This record gives sequence, C-alpha cells and structure tokens, in this order.
Amino acid sequence: MNKNNSNQEIEAPSASNLMKATIATIIGALVLLVLVVLPAEYGVDLTGFGNLTGLNDLAEQPYETVEIIDIIGGNEIIREVEIPMFGEPTPLPNPSVFQDQPEEARSMIMTIELGAYEQTEIKTVLDEGKVIIYSWEVADGKDVYFDFHGHEASFGPDFFVRYKERQEGLNRSSGSLTAPFYGEHGWLFLNINEEPVTITLKVSGYYNEIIDYGIF
Repeated sequence: MNKNNSNQEIEAPSASNLMKATIATIIGALVLLVLVVLPAEYGVDLTGFGNLTGLNDLAEQPYETVEIIDIIGGNEIIREVEIPMFGEPTPLPNPSVFQDQPEEARSMIMTIELGAYEQTEIKTVLDEGKVIIYSWEVADGKDVYFDFHGHEASFGPDFFVRYKERQEGLNRSSGSLTAPFYGEHGWLFLNINEEPVTITLKVSGYYNEIIDYGIF
C-alpha cells in the first residue's frame, strides 16, 4: 500500500521572478502616474489620454485677474494677481440674513441702581432689520421683574410687542434681537425686593441711540 506524502515542498520564487514582479509593479505605477495622476492633478497630459477621458478638466481651475495697487517708496505700483473663480453661488434663501452696515457697531455697558420697588425703562432705538446683542445680570443673584418689549409710535400709544417677560427665579438674560420695525426696543426693570439691587446691562449692535427713562 503506497502512502501519499502530505509534506509538499514549497519552492521559493527565484531572484529573476522577483525582479520581473518588481519591474512590472514599477511600470504599472508609472503608467498610472502618466495616464491618470498627472492629467487629473496637474493638467500635464503627456499622452493625450487625459484630454480623451476628460481628466484634464479635473485639474483646470478658472482664474480671473485683478489689479492690485501697492505703494512702494511713495510710488504706486500696479500688479496683476490671479484669484480663483468658484463659479456662480447659490442664491441665499433669505437675503436678509446678511447686512452690510455703513456704520460700525456700537457698545454700551450701563449700571442700573434700583431701590426697593423702584423701576426704570432702558430702550434702544432701532431701524427695522437692525440687530443688537444684549446681556444683563442682577448682582448678588437677586430676582427682579423685567419685560423686554418694543414700541412703534405710529401704531398708537397702546401698541407694543413682547419678546420676553420675567420668569420665576430669573436674574439674568442674554440674547439678540433683529428689530421687526422701527422704534424703541428694550427693558422695563422692576425691583421686587425690599433691598436695593444693581443691574449690569450690556448692549452691542447697530442701534441709533439708547434712552434711559430714569427711575419712577
């Protein structure tokens, strides 16, 4: 009975075969570089294959030339600079989200002292569509009543819109406002404590002025 030998000898590749495989790999990489990478990445089409397949278009970046004026030694030097053209943008769904302002934004920090049960009104005068960012905080964490609202005089003396009113235990607030109409937009603060309170109000944005109606 003949026994099959299960231990088969594995012949190592010869040096010549390894050399052939290495050369074939290098040639393949060079072919890929010349036919695909150079046309697609750098617009270098040595064989015409990039133009035939459209790979050249991947490397094309349209530019426009603009003139820049430099001041060198008191003399104006005009030089041309290429800037990339990115095609036509998609129109904004709501163009009002961007506002190019002719004036710089203003900032104001106001300290408001209110005695027991005293109140005041601080109003920003805003054109329609103008924006403010605000924050206010009561020192020592004391609670106050507030009403953040807006008035438009031409709508009548009783007209106002409310943005936010006091919530129980609230002694600070922050946010932003885009004015829905021209008018006065701001806060009524009422000290509901038997002790004095100090409120720090910060406002930044494109307001025309800030009106302090004083203590009443």
